Amino acid sequence: MRPRPEWMSLKDGLILEFLREHDLELPAKPLYRNLNRHGHEIGYSTVRLRLAELEENGLIEKVDEAGYYQVSSKGRAYLDGELDVSDLERPE
Repeated sequence: MRPRPEWMSLKDGLILEFLREHDLELPAKPLYRNLNRHGHEIGYSTVRLRLAELEENGLIEKVDEAGYYQVSSKGRAYLDGELDVSDLERPE
């Protein structure tokens, strides 16, 4: 299990890994449906909340105005263990 900053939930790692593993660009609703279809129990409101948090912290990025998201280069670096978790901490 990779280290994670305080603000990050376990669901964030799930979302990041799912998007990268399947090489997807998805909006919240299809992401929610596909996560559950693949056996991950996560609510739609949780997906929407976590996408906003991940985007705010630069781990995912919107690819268009329709709300499609993909893992950013920073997100890939985090997943690959190439990003120090302290780089993801919020200033106090």
